[in-house]
Amino acid sequence: MEDESLAEIANELYAKPMEDFVAARAAAAKEAAGSDKELGAAVRTLPKPSVAAWAVNMLAVHQPEALTELADLGGRMREAQASLDAAALRGLGRERRTMLAAAVDTARSIAQQHGRSISDAMATDVEETLRALTADAGAAAAVQSGRLLKTLSADGVNAVELEGSVAVPAALPAPRATPAPARAPARKDQKESTTAAGTDRTKPDKPRLEAVRQTPRPASPPALEKAKTALAEAQAAEAEAARLARDLQDQADELRSKIAELTQEASDLRNRLKAAEDLLEQSRKGLAGTTAEAKQAARAADKAERTAMLAQERVLRLGNTRS
Repeated sequence: MEDESLAEIANELYAKPMEDFVAARAAAAKEAAGSDKELGAAVRTLPKPSVAAWAVNMLAVHQPEALTELADLGGRMREAQASLDAAALRGLGRERRTMLAAAVDTARSIAQQHGRSISDAMATDVEETLRALTADAGAAAAVQSGRLLKTLSADGVNAVELEGSVAVPAALPAPRATPAPARAPARKDQKESTTAAGTDRTKPDKPRLEAVRQTPRPASPPALEKAKTALAEAQAAEAEAARLARDLQDQADELRSKIAELTQEASDLRNRLKAAEDLLEQSRKGLAGTTAEAKQAARAADKAERTAMLAQERVLRLGNTRS
């Protein structure tokens, strides 16, 4: 199995509507297993993305230029930061706010077109992910891949945490190198000086704290083993938490779909009930009218019967008179 083959299948899956993902994944895994069992097994383990991550993937598929522009803006911001250009950073910051707002609106629109509404909370997650794209080249590669599994966040200091955030990470392109930070101008008292004995002091002595940081004390073997054990346990706990989060997200998505179906069914039942109530009211009115007509007809029948009886009695009297 090659990462490129898995990435191609993943690209198709993560470009589908949210509700179709599970069925499409099962079908793709079955098809892949026909020629490569290992690839089929890998496809079956591709996680379902969160709704906000799916919305970002929809943006990557249907409006990739929006992400490209944000990524280019992020590169310019990092260059301005590296060169300590405060004026450029302020201008680029304003430009980023405008571009982020437009990109979030576009993502919401695309998601709506593909059968899923994006709440304000999800829109905030989408914006935070796009902001992370501008802050970190690795995050930009992950977002632009269209295989995002969860939203990203940037604190402006550390690199964006990408562990478990994208499907088939081995197939991501290498991020562009970040420019090296510019050196601050040397102070006058740090310039090159020469002692009376001719000793060249072109570099000032390092502060004690910096020297300590750059020369860490080696950990003792027991402490190192404990640290490795703690790391393994933390990584296992993280993996389990991520798996649980994905499972709960899947359950939440299924419940949202069920709620939507039940809401529609309830609406249909309310419409049917309203129609039945209208028909019942019409039937009651019809019954009242028919009852009134029946009473009137019964009175007319009684009157006709009395008239007939009188007519018959007269006929009998007239017959007896003649005889």
